[in-house]
Amino acid sequence: MSRSATSSKLLQAGLAVTPLCLAVSGSAALAQVRLTQDEALRLVFPEPAVIERQTAFLDDDDLARARELAGSEVALEQRVITYYMGRQGDAPLGVAYFDAHRVRTLPEVLMIVVTPDSRIARIEVLKFSEPPEYRAPDGWLEQFAGQALTAELSGKGSIRFMSGATLTSRTVTDAARRALALHEVIGPLAGVGGASRR
Repeated sequence: MSRSATSSKLLQAGLAVTPLCLAVSGSAALAQVRLTQDEALRLVFPEPAVIERQTAFLDDDDLARARELAGSEVALEQRVITYYMGRQGDAPLGVAYFDAHRVRTLPEVLMIVVTPDSRIARIEVLKFSEPPEYRAPDGWLEQFAGQALTAELSGKGSIRFMSGATLTSRTVTDAARRALALHEVIGPLAGVGGASRR
């Protein structure tokens, strides 16, 4: 089902999200729900792909390493990380992380999909509660595709921040860095050389 075909239905629906970082709440009247979690997962891992829900538990060393990788400006507190691995047979397709955070005063929920070679495949906005003019458009989000966890993944690197929506630009960029840092530490593609602790 297309986004446009479901938009009115989704505005009425609740959003069940497994937050990657900070659980936030906002006014339901202001929330712009674009996709449910299940719809977002099937968008990136369409049938017949299998989606496996997994959980990792970070110890002090893991959390310190993830913070170091993400960068000192990126908030990273959560120790229990839920993520979703897409597989086609034995072949991994990627891993989806859900990140809930505040933009200015209201919440945003993103799905960040990471490829088997630890690059961003895509970012989808599931929910945005700030005024709609500050939401990151799909065209702007496309610049994250193919990005790895390097200095280029920043407003001082290759990410062009949106004029008039600096806070949105920063929170999306931080979420991307957070997901890639956790991906590196967790090693969720356990059958492909990672080392996930469940």
